[in-house]
Amino acid sequence: MRSLFITLLCVIFAAPSFSQGKALDDFLADSSMQNATLSFCVIDATTGKAVTGYNKEKSLAPASVMKLLTTAVALELLGPDYTFTTSVFYSGRLNNKSGRLSGDIIIKGGGDPALGSPYFTGHYGNFPDNWVSDIQNKGIKKISGRILSDDSYYDFQPVPRGWTWEDIGNYYGAGVYGISVFDNTYMIHFRTGNDSSDIQLTGISPALCGNNYTNRLSAFGRSDQGYVFSAPYNNYSWYDGTIPVNKKDFILKASISDPPLLLAQILSEKLEDVGIQVAGEPATSRITGHGLPESAMLITETESPPLKDIIKVLNHESVNLYAENLLKELGKAKAGRGTTAGGIDIVKDFLESAGINNKGMFIEDGSGLSPANSINAEGLAELLVFMKDKGKYFNDYFASLPAAGRDGTLKNYFHEDVFDGRMAAKSGSMTRVRSYAGYLDTFSGKTLAFAVIVNDFSGPSQHIVSCIESLLEELIIKN
Repeated sequence: MRSLFITLLCVIFAAPSFSQGKALDDFLADSSMQNATLSFCVIDATTGKAVTGYNKEKSLAPASVMKLLTTAVALELLGPDYTFTTSVFYSGRLNNKSGRLSGDIIIKGGGDPALGSPYFTGHYGNFPDNWVSDIQNKGIKKISGRILSDDSYYDFQPVPRGWTWEDIGNYYGAGVYGISVFDNTYMIHFRTGNDSSDIQLTGISPALCGNNYTNRLSAFGRSDQGYVFSAPYNNYSWYDGTIPVNKKDFILKASISDPPLLLAQILSEKLEDVGIQVAGEPATSRITGHGLPESAMLITETESPPLKDIIKVLNHESVNLYAENLLKELGKAKAGRGTTAGGIDIVKDFLESAGINNKGMFIEDGSGLSPANSINAEGLAELLVFMKDKGKYFNDYFASLPAAGRDGTLKNYFHEDVFDGRMAAKSGSMTRVRSYAGYLDTFSGKTLAFAVIVNDFSGPSQHIVSCIESLLEELIIKN
């Protein structure tokens, strides 16, 4: 009996300080989880002590919570006030009397992911018209050369390897180029009736993006199941799937296949519109093999918003383009390699130096769009604790996270009163993947860092989100 008593004491005191709650038990027992996998980890963000967890070291596809890694490292290594600059030069000889430029106008890309973005209209204004005015102010009236976009700032591999064909033609699969513009997205406008065949393409904006396409879309139901199939540097697109019926102006958003070339074309047209003749056809350094010569003269510059503002939009709206851009910028700024692989190396080095468990973290991109990504809840939670405890720019990081039930990708979720003002987190979603990671303030005054990733669930995603809501609600109430 004495031996049994001692054994029981050892078991009790060897047990972890947390216990598995009812919400977690119910979640795991739910029929939608029969073939699913859950990775779940909660850490006290003040003390660093584990609170609860389940399969916390299990590697799963994270979807967009991957952006928490990219944005944390970008803030810490580049700083919140870091900016990108796009410059306009002229090369060759300018005759000040005649206004004839015997050379080119060159747009030099500097990696700005947000140039002309609708998220930052107040910052950029109508920047192409401003460039035209600045060119006129230099006295340039005729250009014997062309408008050239020097897009050599990053490599010429716009999308990470492993992205799916279904994604890369659509706006959320837009690639990263040395010059990006308008979030590398164009709009296709449709009018639909109540019949599947009653569909009309009414416009494309910018119009230069719609030269070659085949439209196989039909109208059906109320949801958007339309896709654009295309590839970087390709001038042909295929529209397929279904879009909602009875829409006067339904917009399908697609990725621009060559943003640097588009910007050169736009500037060339605008110069022609004000009477400045441009002899040559617009081009890019990728096409010509020539970039900015050392003798080129600066005309004007356009600076991006600070990094903290870009990251706030990135995490609030889950903008894949910005995340991939920052990954390449990390490689460019810290290792001289403006590539996805270069940025991944920087992220891995940062995690290791921060003492974050990165075992089982397989990073393929910066946004989480690649199905080949695989990370675990424990590593995510440890990163969140690090940012709060040791991060130099935690306030900017925290400000980038959507508030539960209020804004960003959490606006339509977590509406129960218990979450109001107590939860800020990044969400992630892909087919059969739902994930959340961020911070919770409990009723007792604790701040918890949490991460939950679910893969391969069955049934509607709304049900899984409801289970996650119950899980997090219990944490807030009982801790």
